[in-house]
Amino acid sequence: MIEDERYCIEILQQVQAIKSALAKVEDAILKDHAATCVESAIASGDESEQRKKVGELIDLLGKVKR
Repeated sequence: MIEDERYCIEILQQVQAIKSALAKVEDAILKDHAATCVESAIASGDESEQRKKVGELIDLLGKVKR
């Protein structure tokens, strides 16, 4: 669109659509991770693995807030 010299607002609208789509993908992956990896760590009873998986989530959520 930039190479075609499209109107700035059109480009910005497309950027917003891409950001929204990526946010939805991010949410889906996070939900899947919680439902599989984190749930498996909890079920395992391995406290070290549980801490690791929860720590990963906390780190990720901290980055998302920024």
